[in-house]
Amino acid sequence: MSGSNTLVKLGTEYARANVLGAGIHAVDLTAATGLIEEAIAKRRKGYVCLTGVHGVMEAQRDSRFCAILDRALLVAPDGMPTVWVGRAQGFRQMRRVYGPDLMLEICRRSAKKRTSHFLYGGNPGVAEKLKSNLEAWCPGITIVGTYTPPFRPLSPDEQCEIEDRMARLCPDIVWVGMSTPKQERFMADNIERFSCSVMIGVGAAFDIYTGNLKDAPHWIKQAGLQWLHRLSQEPSRLWKRYLVNNPAFLWRIIVQLAGLRSYELQISQPQIRDTDEVLIK
Repeated sequence: MSGSNTLVKLGTEYARANVLGAGIHAVDLTAATGLIEEAIAKRRKGYVCLTGVHGVMEAQRDSRFCAILDRALLVAPDGMPTVWVGRAQGFRQMRRVYGPDLMLEICRRSAKKRTSHFLYGGNPGVAEKLKSNLEAWCPGITIVGTYTPPFRPLSPDEQCEIEDRMARLCPDIVWVGMSTPKQERFMADNIERFSCSVMIGVGAAFDIYTGNLKDAPHWIKQAGLQWLHRLSQEPSRLWKRYLVNNPAFLWRIIVQLAGLRSYELQISQPQIRDTDEVLIK
């Protein structure tokens, strides 16, 4: 990133871009990584949402989901449209925080910090394969366990079982590999139940890092066209998400930026205090 360093203060002002009423923190990968590492070091409990157009549109439809984003420790911009809106609102230091990039960056740095990890999500066998891959890519990493949830809500017995495992293992980070909004709801429901510091929802990272999905080339990501790359791989599952959400998002954001409609941020519980500072390089 070019230019001089900028000190962005997160807290009562929230330093959040207002994207149709969803507050997206004006951070980049370096800042997001630093915030998460600081939360772990201080045992500050919370969950991290990586939010793009899909998440913003879910928040438009569901006030409860919007509240989940509001209560997050960090809501990072996982999509170029959210970044472009933030920059249009004056947050020029804002950069995309792509879930797989965040996961690999934190895992690479975690051995020296003795951070422990737990992998929750994916189809059968995916979490175990991801564990093996991360151990090969990040020497010294500590992954204390994996869990493949069923494609339904956990039963009471299953809920007790996973809570007991968390209590025994006490991981610093629980990586959650589900789709939006399922993973955000899961984190919000379980952050106080699990004996961990931080939960981070990284969506397709589990499948990308195990070879079940192909990642998009860098230029496609920068052009904001990764949705098209994903759609080409999973058309039957994703067509409605993209072909309905994207035009609706575009129209509403034009109306917002033109000043024809305003959206109020409803930040209910400060998770990052006004004394906390993040250096964006």
